[in-house]
Amino acid sequence: MNQEEISAQVGALDFAPLRGVGPALLPVALKELNARPRSFEKGEFLFHVGDPVPGMGLVLRGQVHILQEDFWGRRTLVGRAGAGDIFAEAYALAGQPAGVSVQAAAPCRVVWLDTRPLLAPGPGSPPYMARISCSLLGALAQKNLALAAKIRHVTQRTLRQKLLSYLSEQARRAEGPRFDIPYDRQQLADYLAVDRSALSAQLSLLQKEGVLRCRKNHFELLAPG
Repeated sequence: MNQEEISAQVGALDFAPLRGVGPALLPVALKELNARPRSFEKGEFLFHVGDPVPGMGLVLRGQVHILQEDFWGRRTLVGRAGAGDIFAEAYALAGQPAGVSVQAAAPCRVVWLDTRPLLAPGPGSPPYMARISCSLLGALAQKNLALAAKIRHVTQRTLRQKLLSYLSEQARRAEGPRFDIPYDRQQLADYLAVDRSALSAQLSLLQKEGVLRCRKNHFELLAPG
């Protein structure tokens, strides 16, 4: 795949850091960032904890899951990245080995981008590199906010409180009591770091109490829990 084909795929995404570059300069910018596309099958790992990361990952299509793994191989779902999202940018920017594992949640295509031109632009570096750096800083801030929200949920004392904390945040984002979440039951259990059976039992109890209704990943909040 040449740079024009890569830029056409990237240009079709709503990826904020490259939004201001423009279609004419996008192939040039991607060449400077050493864009390397790669396809992965569902279940395939892009990298594991401790591996050097190939660069900042930009998902062109499909979805990847970011997983925390302990010594015994137990996994917790830390986050997800879909088309137009980035991942591994902190490790790429810091030059550190991966502190998480990343797995394809569906067949996906990713483009790896070098971060060195963003960290140390040369004297003749084009102005759009500074714009990309500023936009990337904004994207990192948003991801830090998402991580802070996850910490709020998982540090609640009980499973019920963890679940209601998460669902309450989703309702605020949807600006109403009805919303869809991006996880199935196992993924939600992994995200909240709880047992799936216990999560399902708690959801059944909340429905019996009239606190909420749910079907698959669609929820409706009815009353305070």
